[in-house]
Order: sequence, then structure tokens, then C-alpha cells
Amino acid sequence: MIKGKSVYLRPIRDEDMEGIYKSCQDEEFLYMTGTRKSFTLDEIIKSYNQFNEDPTRYDFAICLLDNNEVIGDLAILDVDKVNRKAGFRISLHNKNILNKGYGTEATKLAQKFTFEELKLNRLELEVFSHNIRGIKAYEKAGFKKEGVLRQSLYMNDTYSDEILMGMLQEEYYQ
Repeated sequence: MIKGKSVYLRPIRDEDMEGIYKSCQDEEFLYMTGTRKSFTLDEIIKSYNQFNEDPTRYDFAICLLDNNEVIGDLAILDVDKVNRKAGFRISLHNKNILNKGYGTEATKLAQKFTFEELKLNRLELEVFSHNIRGIKAYEKAGFKKEGVLRQSLYMNDTYSDEILMGMLQEEYYQ
């Protein structure tokens, strides 16, 4: 368990699958991540079983400290030990818990795991330009914008840029 002030991270369990499935049905959450495919519960269970076998990936449930409620999930993925870098993704599952700082805190806990436990040098992510809330949370957690893939997503009759962001170990320790 990786503990913060109001949330903690723990490995994903079988009983978390239903919440992940429900969040994958929300149109706004799908749009924020540029996801067009809808997933069945069985597909999600199968995917997480595969993730558990992947040595380059770490999946965590994001839980509230005060009541242990699972409010989201995140992953450190594509861990490249040779180049000492990894990718990052996060999803909060419920609109009622947005804008409370939980996503930023969970992101900082993921950085702690990446830089202190895995001893990696770089954590990177991609976020679409229409996901303003996500961009602000990433910046608040210390990620820096590094590049833009202009108009790389066409969804909901509009183009969005894909913003590349990263954080280095030395920035984490500053």
C-alpha cells in the first residue's frame, strides 16, 4: 500500500472489476481518454488478468483513506528498465469525487512509486487537449508539457491535440 493524506494506492483486486467496468461506460470519461470502444465486464476481467502477468506494468486501485472506497485506478505501464522510464495513466470512476484533489494526490503517489521504488528516471503520459481537468492535475503534480501532436484525435466532430507530458526523477526530488 502507498499511503497519502486522503487516498492510498493498493493492487487491483477482483472485486474492483465492477467499478472499472462502470467507469468504462461513461461517455464523458471515454471522451477524455479518446476511447471509442466499449468494453464488457468479461473483457475487462480478461485484460486485468493479462496485466497481472505483465512484468512491465503495475496497476493500482485508488482508495479513500477514510472509508476505503475505490474511487479510481491508475497504472505505471511500459516499464523500460534499460532506459529507466515508464508510461502513466489514471482514471477516476465517479464524477462526484472530481475537483477534490484526489487525482493529483494519486498521481503524486504513483510518482513516489516510480521514482523511489522502481528507481526509474522518467515518467511520461499523453493527454488530449480537451481534457483540461487532467492537464491541470498533471501540471499540479509536476509534469511538464514536452510536445504536441496537433489534431491527432478526431472525436465528437472535433479535433484535439495530443499533449505529451513528462517528469524526471530530478524534478521529483526538487
